[in-house]
Amino acid sequence: MIAEIVRYKTILNTLGELVQKSPFKIDYIIRETGIKPATFYRKMKGGTFTPDEALKIAIILNPEEAYIHELKESIKKAKDDIQAGMTFKHQDVIEEIKRELL
Repeated sequence: MIAEIVRYKTILNTLGELVQKSPFKIDYIIRETGIKPATFYRKMKGGTFTPDEALKIAIILNPEEAYIHELKESIKKAKDDIQAGMTFKHQDVIEEIKRELL
């Protein structure tokens, strides 16, 4: 657990540099995170973003990685659902779709 915390602190301390080097304008990142500009710059300088803020920034800076992570999580959830028996027969799904569309 200590290693993860140290790694997280390193990420927070380098996040500002990553934001500045990114192809995105800082104004865009500020707008997308919903953090006030003055607060954003203060947090960027001090490396004091909250975990949720850091995640929002990481998703903005790495959209492909965020998509792959989301896809992997969806697949994992689907496998868990299958193991738990939370499935539907193909024919039942088709009939439900027909009822909704007609």
